[in-house]
Amino acid sequence: MKFSRLSLLVLILFLVAAVLTVLTAQTPPALDPTIALIVRWLALAGVGALAIQRRSITFWIVVSMLVGAEIGHDFPKQAVELKVLSDVFLRLVKTIIAPLVFATLVVGIAGHADLKQVGKMGLKALVYFEVVTTFALFIGLAAINLTRAGEGVDRSGLAADTEQLATVKQTTADIILHIFPENIAKSVAEGQVLQVVVFAIIFAIGLAMVHQKHRQPMLQWTESLSEVMFKFTNVVMFFAPLGVGGALAYTVGKMGFAPLLNAFKLLLTLYGALFAFVLLILVPIALLARIPLKRFVQAIAEPVSIAFATTSSEAALPRAMEAMESIGVPRRIVAFVMPTGYSFNLDGTTLYLSLAAIFVAQAAGVDLTFGQQLVMVFTLMLTSKGVAGVPRASLVILLATVASFNLPSWPVFIILGIDALMDMARTAVNVMGNCLATAVVARWEGEFIDNYVAPEPLQDLAEADSSLARHAH
Repeated sequence: MKFSRLSLLVLILFLVAAVLTVLTAQTPPALDPTIALIVRWLALAGVGALAIQRRSITFWIVVSMLVGAEIGHDFPKQAVELKVLSDVFLRLVKTIIAPLVFATLVVGIAGHADLKQVGKMGLKALVYFEVVTTFALFIGLAAINLTRAGEGVDRSGLAADTEQLATVKQTTADIILHIFPENIAKSVAEGQVLQVVVFAIIFAIGLAMVHQKHRQPMLQWTESLSEVMFKFTNVVMFFAPLGVGGALAYTVGKMGFAPLLNAFKLLLTLYGALFAFVLLILVPIALLARIPLKRFVQAIAEPVSIAFATTSSEAALPRAMEAMESIGVPRRIVAFVMPTGYSFNLDGTTLYLSLAAIFVAQAAGVDLTFGQQLVMVFTLMLTSKGVAGVPRASLVILLATVASFNLPSWPVFIILGIDALMDMARTAVNVMGNCLATAVVARWEGEFIDNYVAPEPLQDLAEADSSLARHAH
């Protein structure tokens, strides 16, 4: 009850602050601007009190975004000095990318290297994954180039102290050579993400070819490294509210509120593009594969809802696997395709990254050719493999890749302010896409069971597991 009253009070304060701000913005002002300023800060104090009760990183990021924007608006000279907070956060993020990408790619490739067991099913699944994620990539590119959500930001205040993309003419041979590492330590130190990806892929293929007694210890080590880096990411994200607040204070202090309008336009672009992807790609695939749409939608409703609420695909994995079995997909296919899809079939994340990367370039005033856009988004598609289970991990990938392409980082911090809303939608589409992939591969293998009804023992077992989980908590 206390929480509800505080929430209502904060809402009233925000409405009053908005009205007073509009009145003081008139010429001449109808009210003393100091009154509106005091009411706005009282409203922010109320939001801070709510954040203390919620103890949620996502909520703290939203609060820091509001506070940073207010500091940038009210105290622009002091706000510029807060850029150091975003720089610290960016440095921490850059330390994550190389070990995280290396570990997740090696585990994703070498961990499924038993080709005798996987056989045709593995090849079919991988072909399907890459075709569908490529469609997602192109829909994302088309959407952001259509709406131009990043354009129109006044960068005059940033021209003196923000790095821009180096306009260096490169031949085709230079571009190809730049993909391959000559020294992996140098690639890591310089933040050359694509070179780290190429090294990780070749390393994983080599690991898959050695004897089991040599492969297993290295695979266990990379799995441990992957888990540690996920936890490392979570620790760094505790600093995210300060980084976002500092970045937004700096941006608003330099350029005003225009970038936030661009961020909202990006949010609408993402939701529209994801809806188009589901309607134009996933639904026709389901119809072509003769998947019963009504039963499929009913089955995935719960896991997709879990993914949307938690912004983590991993949280929805157990229920998604059960859901696919319940509509007639054999367990052995579910057990292989679903986890593999979590590494290689990130439809929503791929689409989001293509949008966000080009948004950064547009906001920075950098005109990228279609070829340059493709190189950037294909790099992001490769580096995002295996990170579907961690909230905000895609932002880590985006920040590091943007830096490796010598683009400024400040537009990424604008995106971070609305990332929670974007993460919910893209994670839900990730789960939806993996559920459909499981059913399609089962149909492709000729093992999808039409009109399947789960036997009673299986239902009882699910109920027992649910009961045990409740008692455990």
